[in-house]
Amino acid sequence: MKQPESAVPRPDDVYFFATCVVDQFFPGAGMDAITLLERQGIRVHFPDEQTCCGQPAYTSGFPDEARKVAAHQLTLFPNDWPVVVPSGSCAGMMKHHYPTLFAADPVRKTQAEALSARIYELTDFLVNVLNFQPEDRGGDCTVVLHTSCSARREMGVHLTGRKLLGGLGKVTVAQQDHESECCGFGGTFSVKQPEISGAMVEDKVKALKATGAERVVSADCGCLMNILGHAAWKDKQAGLSKPTLPGEHIASFLLRRTSK
Repeated sequence: MKQPESAVPRPDDVYFFATCVVDQFFPGAGMDAITLLERQGIRVHFPDEQTCCGQPAYTSGFPDEARKVAAHQLTLFPNDWPVVVPSGSCAGMMKHHYPTLFAADPVRKTQAEALSARIYELTDFLVNVLNFQPEDRGGDCTVVLHTSCSARREMGVHLTGRKLLGGLGKVTVAQQDHESECCGFGGTFSVKQPEISGAMVEDKVKALKATGAERVVSADCGCLMNILGHAAWKDKQAGLSKPTLPGEHIASFLLRRTSK
């Protein structure tokens, strides 16, 4: 079947911005995302000097500190290639807030705007640029998708993850109650407001488990860390050794389902 043409020309090369959470807690998800891109014939370039995008400082009310971090990122992607980010949260920071950070600096504002135009969240890039159509090689299974607030509200890519999973013929995507509600992570929100965050993730884990899905899949590792961490804590309290809510990044799930 002929694939629909993308409005964005298919690139030969991309940059990959890994994010702190992927780097520190889910490195396998980053490697799987890169492998997915490479299997589509894309040359993936990983600037070793990349650091945090600056979002924790920015959302905590420290724009000067965030600006220093963001200024460094502006120097790392010199070629006119897309920058693929496996997180709606970090992609949203770079795409929508970098130009604002440098509003008083004409040179860097221009650089930030140019970079902003090249930022893609991973599932958005797979669907809307590469027209990725996976061939499912796995068995029947049911998953539930958690879409981050940033992917949904900031990046507007709340449908791309579902479209990718829907392209897997033997995968059923369960519908959760209160799907659009936050998991409670919110970056530093979970540290500053632990009681509220804990109540939110408690509700989210209950909703995910109620679907009866075998695992939760998400395109944001921050959400996964919060959801899976809370689920594991509840399992430990109950004396369970096997996780009742396993989960993984959508890149890892897609790679596993499409590998021979």
